[in-house]
Amino acid sequence: MKAQRLARIDHEIQRILSILITQELKDPRLGFTTVTRAEVTDDLRFCKVHVSVIGDRHAARQTLDALENAKGFLRGELGHRIDLRYTPELLFEEDRSVERAIELARTMREDAMRRAPAPPVEESQDARTNEDG
Repeated sequence: MKAQRLARIDHEIQRILSILITQELKDPRLGFTTVTRAEVTDDLRFCKVHVSVIGDRHAARQTLDALENAKGFLRGELGHRIDLRYTPELLFEEDRSVERAIELARTMREDAMRRAPAPPVEESQDARTNEDG
């Protein structure tokens, strides 16, 4: 299958699942979740869905469990909203790239602060006046 068509299908599945997860699912275990990417296989039988979860490891695990439990509902709704011969089986995977990017930015900021020269010490106005007079 052409890569361009697969990319369009990936994007459409990502868009639909984002809407379904944020607006249709009412599971209290769901944290603040973002579908960052969807990747269908060439035969369109499977779709790996990458999700980013704000929170600690426990929140991420809870969210992935909730998504696994809702997999049938999500696949059924996806089948109604997208025109494919087969609705792909959904495989959820945590995407920690946002977390890694935040950590990298923090490390770079700390490194820049360590490398920055110390600001010059300014003399007080009184000290300069006494030296002049």
